[in-house]
Amino acid sequence: MTAPVFLVEPQALDGAPAAVTVTGPEGRHAVSVRRLTPGEEIVLTDGTGRGAYGVVAAVSGKDVLEVEVREHRTEPEPAVRITVVQALPKGDRGELAVETMTEAGIDAVVPWSAARCVTQWRGERGAKALAKWRSTAREAAKQARRLRFPSVAEPMTTRQVAGLLSGAAFAGVLHEEGSAALATAALPESGDIVLVVGPEGGVSPEEIAAFAAAGAAPYRLGPTVLRTSTAGVAAGSVLLARTGRWG
Repeated sequence: MTAPVFLVEPQALDGAPAAVTVTGPEGRHAVSVRRLTPGEEIVLTDGTGRGAYGVVAAVSGKDVLEVEVREHRTEPEPAVRITVVQALPKGDRGELAVETMTEAGIDAVVPWSAARCVTQWRGERGAKALAKWRSTAREAAKQARRLRFPSVAEPMTTRQVAGLLSGAAFAGVLHEEGSAALATAALPESGDIVLVVGPEGGVSPEEIAAFAAAGAAPYRLGPTVLRTSTAGVAAGSVLLARTGRWG
């Protein structure tokens, strides 16, 4: 069985310790839900690229797990970082988008309140939705056995997204009318790639113009039109393969 991954505070892995105690929600999940027992393999990570591989040494109560660490690993920051600006989809499709992009290996997700979004995050509802996206990313990263978890930013306006695009090494917008194919675009060997995925109603002409002014050209994926909840993982997979991240 594949060793499960649990998230710990960064200070827990400082100094490459020989033993780590897991408590709180992660400890409770390990002890009371997964019912791990001494001798079982386990992976701990701080979500920023550091991992501790070992075995369960002891279990106490309902939420305390003692781990004997046998190996420490560090996953370096990728030379090319991939950020997907995800327009807010309807219902739970946003969580699906975050989950699949995290599993694929996307580095950052930026929620975007596009003009044609049916869903808008406001007040308490918006805070809950953002928390759900972040929780989804965290759990998907653990499931995918990532040591470096993706970030989920605060939601951005179109102007803020344009600012993000202007500072990228490569910036693009997925658009069915794009004349260039993402699969053949010239990509950088280092720096940030930022790709915009529009809402169900599409990216408005005004948004296309604003992003073009920021240096982001429109690109197409292929002959079919994908849902906003699946376009990000499809495009991200193309970029991950072409930049050597999947090599």
